[in-house]
Amino acid sequence: MLLATPIDRAALPDAVEPLKDLVVEFAQALVAVRAQADAQMASLAAQLAEFKRRLFGPRAEVLQALQPELWQDTVEVPVPPEEHRDVAGHKRRRNGRPAIDADVPRQRVEHDLSDQEKTQFRRVECIGEELSEMLEYTPARLVVIQHARMKYRCEDERGMSTVRTASAQASPLPRSNAGAGLLAQVMVSKYQDHCPLARQERIFARHGARIARQTLCDWALSGAELLQRLMAPLHRHVLASPVIFTDDTTLALKAPRDGPPRGRTITARLWVYLSGGWLPNEEGRWQKIAPAALYDFTTDRSGTHPRRILGAWRGLLQADDFSGYAESFRSGVTHAACLVHARRRFAKIVKDAPRGTSPGLAHEAMRFFGEVYRIEEEIRDDDPDERCRQRQARTLPLLQDMRRWLDHHAPTLLPKSPLGQAFGYTMSNWAALTTFLEHGMLEADNNTSERAMRPVS
Repeated sequence: MLLATPIDRAALPDAVEPLKDLVVEFAQALVAVRAQADAQMASLAAQLAEFKRRLFGPRAEVLQALQPELWQDTVEVPVPPEEHRDVAGHKRRRNGRPAIDADVPRQRVEHDLSDQEKTQFRRVECIGEELSEMLEYTPARLVVIQHARMKYRCEDERGMSTVRTASAQASPLPRSNAGAGLLAQVMVSKYQDHCPLARQERIFARHGARIARQTLCDWALSGAELLQRLMAPLHRHVLASPVIFTDDTTLALKAPRDGPPRGRTITARLWVYLSGGWLPNEEGRWQKIAPAALYDFTTDRSGTHPRRILGAWRGLLQADDFSGYAESFRSGVTHAACLVHARRRFAKIVKDAPRGTSPGLAHEAMRFFGEVYRIEEEIRDDDPDERCRQRQARTLPLLQDMRRWLDHHAPTLLPKSPLGQAFGYTMSNWAALTTFLEHGMLEADNNTSERAMRPVS
């Protein structure tokens, strides 16, 4: 406000001390305005860099540049451990065909010399064979199964007669001629392989079967209603696991007729709840929980939806810091946050930094995360007890150094700058981010549920 006021020379005091006070007041106002402008410029620069990265940059979180230092003063603080591993060079791709998976069914075809070739020799003795494999594809085909139900005239001991017809496997849908295999193919192609019904209509036409798109739509809806009865046992299986991975994503839903104007869409949500963790078997050994995914569709992102699914379940919930889970955490559910969510904020800063700049704080943070994931890769196949021991012995000291490093640098950053927000997110969620150190059956991140969302997002 002082800078916007015009300066009247006649109104200035003649005494030196009041003039000094006025100069100090204006200087402080200038510093405040400059700090506000710098913060706004940093935010706009970050938004522009994020836009350019999403539009032109790679999607993978690969470090391609280094974040410049924001402050020139150097101080002694804990730094990420230096990596002393040998860097593996690029391996030249070997020539030759890759081996065919042993689980693919084999069909043996024998090739022998013809009788004319054998008659050219006095004696022919088989001493072995040369075996080669060729991967072949059998095109899908449609067949019409005719169910012939035999009818009998049956007469009992009293001479009374009746007609009995043999039973046959009917279509899963009433008044339909679609077999169970065909229904499964339509639904898997639509929901798993993302093949629209219009495209499936053309595919079936190439096989000589004209199936209207509306008929395929009716089959998909009716098939979904049949599968609805599996939701209850699937829900019970997920809630029987000690660890649940959960995440949600947005879906565009056509607005109802009584809602917004025609043609508008609303942002709906699809949630996933994945069973995970380990349980001891009858012999006392750790056994993994059978993986299963429970999906839940909602028209909003209210916290009542996860509470409705979780109910009275109390275990380890691996999820982001969505406030809708807060009530479940207060009622006894243990929150395990995703380390990738924190890492991703620093990775964006590193990607957006100009090429050729010196390493900065974001790059140092990425080195901490890299060391954590190197340890996780080494213990991935171990049982929960061993993983917990390794994390306590190796990962815990590493993250303790990282926390001291975060505490030292956080006061030197602008809170609303990209780097300040990355520091703030990591520090405010530190307890949940390090929960995996105490539980060997947990993962360091929530990538499991994110991968389950990819087929539908």
